[in-house]
Amino acid sequence: MAAVTKQSGVPVSIQRSTITPKKSGKSGLGVQLGTAGVAACVADLFTFPLDTTKVRLQIQGEGGQNNKSSGVLRTLFNIGRYEGPKALYSGIVPGLQRQMAFSAIRIGGYETVRELYQDLSGAKTGFQMLGIRIAAGITTGTLAILCAQPTDVVKVRMQAAGGKGQYKGVFDAYASIAREEGFKSGLYRGTGPNIARNCIINVGETVVYDVAKDYLISSNFMTDGIHCHLSSAVIAGITATLLASPVDVIKTRYMNSPRGKYSGVLQCVVSTARKEGPLAFYKGFTASCMRLVSWNIVLWLTWEQIKLRLNN
Repeated sequence: MAAVTKQSGVPVSIQRSTITPKKSGKSGLGVQLGTAGVAACVADLFTFPLDTTKVRLQIQGEGGQNNKSSGVLRTLFNIGRYEGPKALYSGIVPGLQRQMAFSAIRIGGYETVRELYQDLSGAKTGFQMLGIRIAAGITTGTLAILCAQPTDVVKVRMQAAGGKGQYKGVFDAYASIAREEGFKSGLYRGTGPNIARNCIINVGETVVYDVAKDYLISSNFMTDGIHCHLSSAVIAGITATLLASPVDVIKTRYMNSPRGKYSGVLQCVVSTARKEGPLAFYKGFTASCMRLVSWNIVLWLTWEQIKLRLNN
């Protein structure tokens, strides 16, 4: 407060106003990408043994050989028993690299892309907003795979190899695949089915989580808190598994196949169906469901808590 004296000699006080910058409740895009990547890495560290088990079950019986199926727990136990516990985390390094690129983009960029599409279309509620959410999920899922595809190939190969000593390490795996199979047919092998699979996964996980959470809160079933996030995560995990399992099996087999085994993705689909039947497309379903549900729970709870701390 300052005092100004007029010519009359009477002091007049003038109140200085303080302008407080408006605080944004939303973090910037860079922070959102980093937060999503970290949350996905935490989820991977908790659930990676189930992911390795899922991969082993998906390639089981490939080519019509060794068609005897094992359960989730037996496969998990056998990997740990005969190859060592370390084999359950084979491919964890490219797996974490994948999450920092893939999940950072598909989850961290989802809100920004959704809001952009919403502004462009003028959509507000109902099926229009559902279409906007699906379009945003497909967009970020596709961009994420184009960036992270090599890490996914190396992760699957190392998970399938386990403790066999096929690769000396992560960088040896990248170098060996690129040298022996090339960039396009090696490190970017299976990009088509992987884009299809991860667009479905992104719609099943990110979009379904977004819709479920919004519905639970707007319908006053739950408040925006841990119980709501947990329920939405379970719904998202189950939906993603049901939608993506067939594409996931083909993606895993095609990525893991030696060069020349399949002429293309379609031959992989036809060969699998002809030699093993339609149920082959749901191999590893239980492991995949257990992994995706638990992964989504850890991911979304971590993501929401980090966002809460950052926004506060």
